[in-house]
Amino acid sequence: MLTFVGLGLYDKTDISEKGLSCIRNADHVYLECYTSRLMGTTIEELGNFYGKPICPLFREDVEQHPEDMLNRAEQSSVVFLCAGDPMVSTTHADLRMRAAKRGIRTAIIHAASISSAVCGVSGLQNYRFGKSCSVPFPQKNWSPTTPIDVIAQNLSLRLHTLVYLDIQDNRYMTVPEAVALLEAMAEKKVCSIPLYVGIARAGSDQPVIIAGPAEKIISADFGPPLHILIVPAELHDMEREYLEIFAGL
Repeated sequence: MLTFVGLGLYDKTDISEKGLSCIRNADHVYLECYTSRLMGTTIEELGNFYGKPICPLFREDVEQHPEDMLNRAEQSSVVFLCAGDPMVSTTHADLRMRAAKRGIRTAIIHAASISSAVCGVSGLQNYRFGKSCSVPFPQKNWSPTTPIDVIAQNLSLRLHTLVYLDIQDNRYMTVPEAVALLEAMAEKKVCSIPLYVGIARAGSDQPVIIAGPAEKIISADFGPPLHILIVPAELHDMEREYLEIFAGL
């Protein structure tokens, strides 16, 4: 049996009671550490809280070498943990399909995801979001412009864009870094982004949300990670008022 368990947004207490019970009854517990992370806790704290040893997994472990985990799931109860909701990431859907093809029973225990939490934090209406995109850290001789293409398409359709920010080992892209990169892309594409909404540490006791043009966002202090960014389309009156009250628009 392989059960995918979402951990929620920020710390060890965000997990559901159902998820916690599943972990404590499992034979083996794995934690996916590359698509997102719980910044309000550590692997050691999670292990102590769950009363179980936790084996961390990184991208190569899950996408290329999941055999050890799947072999165990054929004979015993295995839990696969991830921050947020388990099936927001396509790599997790692929893992579930691999398990099913081997005849392994699977189940999902859902949790809060940043993809839905941003609506409550920002006040932007969920049905107005279009295709999301990611901004990666630029590499030597590689600087993709796909994010600005997605944003431009969404803006033309009057849709908001959720922009995921890169995570590499212990390096976390910040909202100001992402906005600076998007502004450079926009300049090359001869387009403009009139408004950004930056969010930091959603799910914590002290999240930060700041809305404004590029100059304001780039100079703002969002504090520690994790950060995420929204590029809003033309705002509904209620969306604008919400941002004025809670994000300093």
